[in-house]
Amino acid sequence: MQEPTLRAAYEFCRRQTRRDPAEYALIQLAPAALRPACWALWAAANAVDDLADDRHATVQERAVRVEAWITALDRNLAAGDSTDLVRRALVDTARRWRLDLSGLRGALDVVRDDVAGRSFADWAAWRAWGRGNLLPWFELTRDLFERAGAPVTLRLDRQEAYEGFLDGFRLTDVLTDLAADLGQGDLLVPDEALADHPGAVEDLRRLRWSDGVAALIAGLTTTARRWTTQPGLTRGMHPGPAIILDTMAALLHAQLDAIDAAGPRLLRTAPRPGAATSARILAPARLRACLAWKLTPLTVPGPPTPAHRPGTPATARLTPDSRPALLREPPAHPSGVTPPRIPADRMPTHVAVIMDGNGRWANEHGLPRREGHRAGIRAVHETVHGALEIGLPWLTLYAFSTENWRREPEEVGHILCCLRDELDADPYRDLDVRLRWSGRPGRLPADLVDILRRRESGTRTRSRLTLTMCINYGGRDEITQAAASLARTARAGHIDPSLIHEADVAAHLPHPDLPDVDLLWRTSSEQRTSNFLPWQATYAELHFTDSLWPDIDRRHLWQAITTYSRRQRRHGATPPA
Repeated sequence: MQEPTLRAAYEFCRRQTRRDPAEYALIQLAPAALRPACWALWAAANAVDDLADDRHATVQERAVRVEAWITALDRNLAAGDSTDLVRRALVDTARRWRLDLSGLRGALDVVRDDVAGRSFADWAAWRAWGRGNLLPWFELTRDLFERAGAPVTLRLDRQEAYEGFLDGFRLTDVLTDLAADLGQGDLLVPDEALADHPGAVEDLRRLRWSDGVAALIAGLTTTARRWTTQPGLTRGMHPGPAIILDTMAALLHAQLDAIDAAGPRLLRTAPRPGAATSARILAPARLRACLAWKLTPLTVPGPPTPAHRPGTPATARLTPDSRPALLREPPAHPSGVTPPRIPADRMPTHVAVIMDGNGRWANEHGLPRREGHRAGIRAVHETVHGALEIGLPWLTLYAFSTENWRREPEEVGHILCCLRDELDADPYRDLDVRLRWSGRPGRLPADLVDILRRRESGTRTRSRLTLTMCINYGGRDEITQAAASLARTARAGHIDPSLIHEADVAAHLPHPDLPDVDLLWRTSSEQRTSNFLPWQATYAELHFTDSLWPDIDRRHLWQAITTYSRRQRRHGATPPA
């Protein structure tokens, strides 16, 4: 039984979400046990948006208020309680359902930075902004359903469709709020889209409806409708979450119809679909959702443990799945050794490592090969700690190649199990490490892909070290993907095939922001690059060592970087006299 103040907090969140009828209606399609948590999550998102959009405050005042809300949430998470009704419900939701809120920091920072205004050169920049704000909230909602026993599992080949769907959600929201945004001097549409409609920007700034504005809005609603039409997105998903997503798509399409029909009114007020239209969508959805949840046994947690009740000493961690508000330094090497001082102009930006020798190490120690892979995890920890200490900004590790599927199924299973256990343990949760994954989802277990996505999302705002794990990765396959993407772009008429440049190919790689490799290091005395980062490592310095990977610690990384710093890199130019 909830205490009265906590019930009041959840009831306040419920009333806040009712301000958006579509949002509230979608939450009502969730099972009753999950609705309070959904109210808390989306009331928190709305609360921060309200602070950022307050027209009665100056830009500076709004930014200060948003930052104060974020800082207060950090304190509340540590204390386990809050006097603010929305944050009180959010903290209780996080503890009760063991949700990791650390990924929200990035989304909240996006809202804070929005206060000063935004502009976007192209759709890529616009998507990065929209996803940075939306994805963490949607991922938390996915986690909530998963913990209740109704996982929102996506097909491994539908991640791009999922993110595209969220792009459509964001674009629909931008069009709905166009009048309010223009009133604050904001036009949240990329220059790439505006360039096709000369004069439309000036007309919008003057709140003047014109043929150019009409054509722009029609093009944007068409784009949003295409992005939110993802028929295969819910295929194979639990029927409960699938009904919610399908209903969300139908409501978005109804909203886009209202935007199209608004005409000049769009510049004065936010359009909404009629009550009859919403009822036609929601009535059958409620019936289907009710039946789906009746047939689904859910896992509902009880109240937080007494140790976390208000008034007890604050702990560094809210739950085993969360992290302290402040990131710490990596642990020192047991010997006390510190990294060498490398001049900044001699320091590599990106080191890539082929971690070789786990099996041979196990054989030499009379152990099964799987123990070699587990021992290799310790070497990974050491290498990451060493990279943080010496100031390396990019580290890429070759964890599992597309060729590794040729190994015995038992060994493949052990490798994937090690990777899953490592991601579950989240050993870098308290470190300033941004984790990324490069590779194909196909053939990988669904739970491994899901946790890789979540770790990527949860650490996206960290910046000291970007750790890229190459899992089910092949260099030629990566280039093939880029070529296929470039071909689709050319076929759509967005690029002239005769003018394709190296930069165009690089821009279509799965991770176009991954910098060129400065140093490629391979252990265990093998001297080949094994289909690892062929595009990025074209001019990399090669470093081969005899040590087997489980014997590696941070000192070997420092030695590799020291060796690199003494080399003369010419890139085909004549060496200086």
